[in-house]
Amino acid sequence: MIWNAASSHKVSQLVLEQPPSPHVSKRVVVHFPGFEPLDRALHHARYKRTAEKTARLWDFPIEVGGLHANGRNGFFDVRSGAKGDTETRIYVLEHDRLVRQLSDRPVSVRLVQGFRSAVRVALEGAAMAYFRHAWRFGLFFVFPFLLVTLALIASLTIASIPFWLALEIWYYPFGLLLGHSFFFRLFLPWSNRLHTLHLFSDWELAVAVARLGQVPSVSGLESAVTHWLDECVEFMRAALKEEADEYVITSHSMGTSMAAHALGILLAREPEMFGKKRVVFVTLGSAILQCATFGNANALRNRVGLIAQSREISWLDVQCLSDAVNFYKCPVVTLCGFPDAPQPKIIFIRLKNMLSAERYSRIRYDFLRIHRQYVLASDKRVAFDFTLLTAGPDPASSHAGRG
Repeated sequence: MIWNAASSHKVSQLVLEQPPSPHVSKRVVVHFPGFEPLDRALHHARYKRTAEKTARLWDFPIEVGGLHANGRNGFFDVRSGAKGDTETRIYVLEHDRLVRQLSDRPVSVRLVQGFRSAVRVALEGAAMAYFRHAWRFGLFFVFPFLLVTLALIASLTIASIPFWLALEIWYYPFGLLLGHSFFFRLFLPWSNRLHTLHLFSDWELAVAVARLGQVPSVSGLESAVTHWLDECVEFMRAALKEEADEYVITSHSMGTSMAAHALGILLAREPEMFGKKRVVFVTLGSAILQCATFGNANALRNRVGLIAQSREISWLDVQCLSDAVNFYKCPVVTLCGFPDAPQPKIIFIRLKNMLSAERYSRIRYDFLRIHRQYVLASDKRVAFDFTLLTAGPDPASSHAGRG
């Protein structure tokens, strides 16, 4: 790849006139992905593709190393700069096994448990909070359950046609078979393109994450999440013990609630570990309020407050108007009950400015694809870039004034 000093300067300054930032020689990143059926190998492959595109876009050398297994999770190293003088180690704390635990069950179980989760969301007051603070997220909550409810009504209507037509009783099994076929053979395969059952599972996990640390585990899922979270805390502790100029905890979507839990637990147990360290907590398309607005999510809210009040941690919250699956312009720390605590520095991004017109037009109506853009490469040189945030020469905290 051809490299020149002018392009490197553009990367470092991101075409913005800002005070010079201290160069980062060594960085450790702990990344909590969102609710996706991707294991560590697939997350590594995605990051590598994204970094290669960023490198071409900015004419800036970035080399992503191979994936190394580390227990259930993994890490890989990234070198960037003309001389490879910025080294980054990225730990990926994915929860693919939780996603697969939910998605590998029979369809009937997923439907029943999904509707039970929706009822809990409503009873805990979270649904009302969604519409009060981010009405588009409220619609995101309602969408899969309303769609499946309408499909079930249509299936029952089809199944009851022989009754309404006063046909002989031996026609009734044919009506039931037709209704069953409509729902399971026609509707469910079609609804896969809208990620309907995936969203049912997402809400199951949201209920479990909201209950963490507050009440004893009452389900196998909650026990599995608790065990997974304990592992994450240990991985994060080990990562923070490595020598580095800065430590960046990045999280996306559902992973933001997971990261807040893990970081809050470690901060409460070993606050001295954060002393004299430059730690940056980055939430991308944050869904913390998806869980923190539950009435019983006291532990999560307290951990959010603990992170916000820590002098050793800088918090960047990246938000996007085009993304319906985030709480746009919502003060997450205030809404968690800490209005006097320092609030996260919000970085606003515009997808129209990041993507080509053709690409934006192709994905604009796929809300989950829009939601993934935070961790993917741009088509244009803009101030925010996930690869440069996690592996570039400037400190992650210096991105606070960009967007």
